[in-house]
Amino acid sequence: MIDELYSREILRRTTQLQHVGRLADPHGTADRTAKLCGSTIHIEVNLDGDTVSDFAQEVQACALGQAAAAILSQHVVGATTAEILSARDALRRLLKGEEVTFPERFADFHILRSVKDFPARHASTLLALEATVDAIHNAHP
Repeated sequence: MIDELYSREILRRTTQLQHVGRLADPHGTADRTAKLCGSTIHIEVNLDGDTVSDFAQEVQACALGQAAAAILSQHVVGATTAEILSARDALRRLLKGEEVTFPERFADFHILRSVKDFPARHASTLLALEATVDAIHNAHP
C-alpha cells in the first residue's frame, strides 16, 4: 500500500513547499483541517483583481497534504481565481477516478492520481486547494 500511495515524486514534492509563513496584511485567510488524519493548513492571499498577487501558507500535514501544498505554492502567484477553482474541481474529479485536465500551471497535480484508490486520504490531498478557495472567497480588496 505504501509504495502504491507514496510515489517517489510525491515524496520529493514534500520538500518543495514555498511561500511558507504569513503575509503582513492579507486580503483573505482560511484554515482547514482534515478530520481523519488531523492535517491542518492556514492560507493567506492577496489579490490584484481576480489574480493572486501574494500567497503564504503554514502547513502541518501528511505527505499527501504537503505534496499538494507544494504544487500549489509553486504556481499560485499569478494564477487567476478561475484557474484555482478549476484546479480544485479537477483534483476532486481526479480523486473520483475521472479523466481530467488541469489548468496548465497546475498540471503537476496529476502526480496525485494514485490517491484515488485511498478515499481516506482525499481530504488531506484537497486541503491546500480547498483552503485557498476559502481564502479567496474571504478576501476583501
